[in-house]
Amino acid sequence: MSAVARTGRVARAAGPAVEHRAGGDVPAAAWHEEGDPAVVVPPRLLADVRHRLSGTAGGAGPAGPTPDDLPAAVRAAARAAGLVLGDEGAHALVAATRDALAGAGPLQPLLDDPAVTDVLVNGPEDVWVERAGTLRRADLALGTVEDVRALAVRLAALGGQRLDDAVPTVDARLPDGTRLHAVLPPVADGCALLSLRVVRPRAFTLAELTAAGTLAPGLAEVLAALVAARASLVVSGATGAGKTTLLAALLSLVPHDERVLVVEESGELAPRHPHVVRLLARRANVEGAGGVDLTDLVRQALRMRPDRLVLGECRGAEVATVMAALNTGHEGGCVTVHANAAADVPARLEALAALAGLDRAAVAAQASAAFEAVLHLRRVPGGGRRLVSVGVLGRGGDGTLVVTSALEVGAGGGVTAGPAWARLQERLDVRGPV
Repeated sequence: MSAVARTGRVARAAGPAVEHRAGGDVPAAAWHEEGDPAVVVPPRLLADVRHRLSGTAGGAGPAGPTPDDLPAAVRAAARAAGLVLGDEGAHALVAATRDALAGAGPLQPLLDDPAVTDVLVNGPEDVWVERAGTLRRADLALGTVEDVRALAVRLAALGGQRLDDAVPTVDARLPDGTRLHAVLPPVADGCALLSLRVVRPRAFTLAELTAAGTLAPGLAEVLAALVAARASLVVSGATGAGKTTLLAALLSLVPHDERVLVVEESGELAPRHPHVVRLLARRANVEGAGGVDLTDLVRQALRMRPDRLVLGECRGAEVATVMAALNTGHEGGCVTVHANAAADVPARLEALAALAGLDRAAVAAQASAAFEAVLHLRRVPGGGRRLVSVGVLGRGGDGTLVVTSALEVGAGGGVTAGPAWARLQERLDVRGPV
């Protein structure tokens, strides 16, 4: 690899060892290979590459440099800086420059790791990754507080969002689908904070989720029957519990002659299905204009001939619009909500629907008719995700909204039947795991 070393590490040139940090100059010397997998592109070289690309036919447009133009521009900029690079060093510098221009810079190798789900930046030398379900500190330095801020601003711009003192927080979706949340000081204490959630482009099958331990043996048959029966579902759980992963797997089972309308804040759902139409919410600009919220998008989706209406995540009053839609002949819809347990889903729906002006009785009437089943996921020790409960949503004896357990998964992975299992089994005509 090039001796343009990972930020904060020592790079050996032909002369004495010198320490290069983000923002430092590049000496005109012969560079030796060090085997360091991470490369930092010095700002002056990066500026030269941008200048060279701006004069090419392809240029470095909004989507970033074209694959054909970038290598030549990087090699020319390196020669102009007096750098002598071997083939491996040049390849590493091209890759790092591509990451710096159109990717997440020094964070990109972490995002490219297939085992990584989250990258969290708390400071220049305080970077954490969740890999295979376990959160660990990364051996990576990002330079200075100013470098972290610049990275946050650039990533927000890649996602088409503004991030500055006037708008110090942002939610954005990067071109590769990665979900970005960033906060600038003084809202953040001392340094810009970045949270990057990796969205994998491939949906898992139910068989793969069973092999991974997310689904207990026999549950895949029940879930497939729910989709085939066009049952409307609520997928619940905490952040990172696997709601999106499970929902993508379920939507992949929808018959291919049906049209799936997906409404999301950021495009995370990627089911294996040939006819998926996605609508994404848009934040208002600094003047407060141009915003399109989830409620508006659900209404628009209803005019687009959906066979299945999917709301990626219920966060507010849009839940009332979804329940109304599922009560007007739109079967087989799905939503996800944050909840501590399946039994807490009614309270969660009531709280969200209250934002739309619905009282408790109205929510019970709407939700019990709109949704048939609740699938609740939970993170388990060791970093895994597991479907721990399948419940039936309905009204209790006092008319309130309740979830009655149909199937419960124990700590050891065993499945037991609950009071609603016989009713659900009759509805689906399946044998199931018990």
